[in-house]
Amino acid sequence: MKIENNIIKYYLKNVYFITGTAYAGKSTTVKMLADRYDMVFCGENYHSAVSDIVATPDAQPDICFINNLTDWKEFVKRTPEEYERWIYSTAKEAAEFEVAELISVSQNRKVIVDTNISVDTLKEISDYNHVAVMLSPLSMSVERFFDRSDPEKQFLLKVIESCEDSESVMENYRRGLELINGKVHYDEYANSGFFTVVRQDNDADTREEVCDAIARHFGLI
Repeated sequence: MKIENNIIKYYLKNVYFITGTAYAGKSTTVKMLADRYDMVFCGENYHSAVSDIVATPDAQPDICFINNLTDWKEFVKRTPEEYERWIYSTAKEAAEFEVAELISVSQNRKVIVDTNISVDTLKEISDYNHVAVMLSPLSMSVERFFDRSDPEKQFLLKVIESCEDSESVMENYRRGLELINGKVHYDEYANSGFFTVVRQDNDADTREEVCDAIARHFGLI
């Protein structure tokens, strides 16, 4: 069954999307907006509670890839090119789970979501004032990728450090991050036509300023 995009857009009318590159502040901003405006909070990988159960290898092979790992070292040792391919393929597979979940939770309340749905798809299922793009310089998205306390990042860091050749594994993993957050994908976000906030490569605390700007864009204030 195929559902036309205009129908999906109607049912997602209470959903506000934030997307972009790593270390741009997406997770923090989504949480702040949810708290400020009493919105349903859908953080990174919010769909996985369902997709991890429902996904099948024939329909969602890349989501199921993790289930077939013999060792997490296999995950971090993939080639940069394979890691890049897997990330964007998984996002495409997950988009259907995201849309289904968002339709379910958004009928009576506004929802704010940290999403990996592609900007091309967002143009079809949402509106300009319901989408914001957050970007960070490549130096931040790669070099500071592990400078966060969230469990997923710290778990991967421990896996890399547990490898006998940990330095070369880290170098290989960072090359993958460079491809995932590199110029080609950065430009797709930057040239999407959506409202965009670019994080500066400094230590200034701009969380409130960024939150205010995106809240105004969303018409929340």
